[in-house]
Amino acid sequence: MSAIITLTTDLGLTGAYVAAMKGVILGINPEARLVDICHNIEPQNICQAAFILVTAYSFFPHKTIHIVVVDPDVGTERRAIILRTQSADFVAPDNGVLSYVIQQSSTKPVEDIAGVQRMELEPELQAVALTEPRFWRSPVSPTFHGRDIFAPVAALLSLGFPPLDFGEAVTSVTMLPLPHPYQELDGSLVGHILHIDSFGNLITNIKSNDLPQTTQAMTTMVGNHSISGLSLTYAKERGLLALIGSSGYLEVSLRGGNAGAFLNAKVGDEVRIKTAGEVNK
Repeated sequence: MSAIITLTTDLGLTGAYVAAMKGVILGINPEARLVDICHNIEPQNICQAAFILVTAYSFFPHKTIHIVVVDPDVGTERRAIILRTQSADFVAPDNGVLSYVIQQSSTKPVEDIAGVQRMELEPELQAVALTEPRFWRSPVSPTFHGRDIFAPVAALLSLGFPPLDFGEAVTSVTMLPLPHPYQELDGSLVGHILHIDSFGNLITNIKSNDLPQTTQAMTTMVGNHSISGLSLTYAKERGLLALIGSSGYLEVSLRGGNAGAFLNAKVGDEVRIKTAGEVNK
């Protein structure tokens, strides 16, 4: 049976970790088609992984299976889950890495329960806690659940096993405190960098519909650097530029260079949008 299984991890490509996961999957389903979304997530950066996943998964065929292994609490009592949506299956730790995916399919509020943000799932979302070790590799390494739990479960899902075979249904999942743009008293819009891609482009959480109607009158500020207007393409201007990238989010780029390195920027840094009358405030 041919099925598509994707992998998103912070495991990098300099070791054998990703290859080991692929080997486990292919040992169970040799006809599985494996696709790498990204393995260069910053170590243990759950929010970045959640964002990368949501910008990619919807472009895959219906019922693709997505494995996500960014798991700072591997080996602890944190849950591992299958999340089944109307378009795809996800196999991941229940640590918030599926927050953007769930947010797209749910209008329910996030609740704070004993300091942990959780959301009750909509009826069209099915979640199962992985509690059946008979489907795992044995012995299970306490430091590599990606190989010993997530990979075999995803491979068996690709062969048609229903999610409830792997454990118990759950009705709520962990959510990240997702950063949203907000407006300050001076009228400026404040967002944050969610991801820095391999070109050094700074991808923010500011969407096109967050921007002022007259974008040529706006100024994008990163640290002490300011960028006037909004470009249509990466080649439109010289030097630093701001534009709406293919993901639909505002990006800061450097033509012919690396904006991340030039600005000494990092994931989580603030990006501020001001209109013409606010720039000097």
